[in-house]
Amino acid sequence: QVRLVESGGGLVQPGGSLRLSCAASGSIYSINFARWYRQAPGKQRELVAGITSGGGTNYVDFVKGRFTISRDNALNMVYLEMNSLKPEDTAVYYCNADIRNTANWRVDDYWGQGTQVTVSS
Repeated sequence: QVRLVESGGGLVQPGGSLRLSCAASGSIYSINFARWYRQAPGKQRELVAGITSGGGTNYVDFVKGRFTISRDNALNMVYLEMNSLKPEDTAVYYCNADIRNTANWRVDDYWGQGTQVTVSS
């Protein structure tokens, strides 16, 4: 079984920073593409950033220059560093990854349970 667990969310003032972590565990052979999504109340889930197995990154426009996605392949971790946070960044943040597992050697899509980020004074 493969599991993704996010952590690092919380309450932060506007202009503040948070670092989200996503820990992958279980029967993992490799983590291919990994992404962070977010979902605000009453809105659809939206992509925030993605990172390839080789470390190539992409971001949606509304987080460019403020958020940084990174990964540690040895530890099976994915991170999202968030700076200059705004109230509109308030959402549940989800980790998503395409993972090849050792049980059947397939690449499947996995999601974490989410971590709440609240930006408010």
